[in-house]
Amino acid sequence: MTLIENKKAFLKYEPLESFAAGIELYGHEVKALRSKLGSLLGARVVVRGGEAFVVGMTIPPYQAMNTPKEYDPERSRRLLLTKKEIAVLSSAESKKGLTIVPIEVFLSRNLIKVRIIIARGKKKADQREDLKRREAEREAERTMKSR
Repeated sequence: MTLIENKKAFLKYEPLESFAAGIELYGHEVKALRSKLGSLLGARVVVRGGEAFVVGMTIPPYQAMNTPKEYDPERSRRLLLTKKEIAVLSSAESKKGLTIVPIEVFLSRNLIKVRIIIARGKKKADQREDLKRREAEREAERTMKSR
């Protein structure tokens, strides 16, 4: 079940490889995500010291009065990946033109996980082309339904 997603990721990036990773969260962050609060816009994954972190992911306080005063909604959160997966991400991060982007936060057997992709950024012309293609497909479906 998808909790939050980055809808603009596929418009801006061309996916190359996908991973599902666990994420280290506080209890009140889990409650906020289960109630579908949060945003992945502008989020990315960085690899530091043999560990992967999500940076820029926003999870607002679940109950503002009960949240600790020092809580930072945009703190970096550690991803739980195997050493091989971290090595793949690290090598992809070092290559020019590739970035690692979280595309969705989802539930898997009561565990909150993040789906991340290694992606190449699209140029403006490619983005426009994709939008035109989608619009043409929608128009074709509309005409088929109306008949």
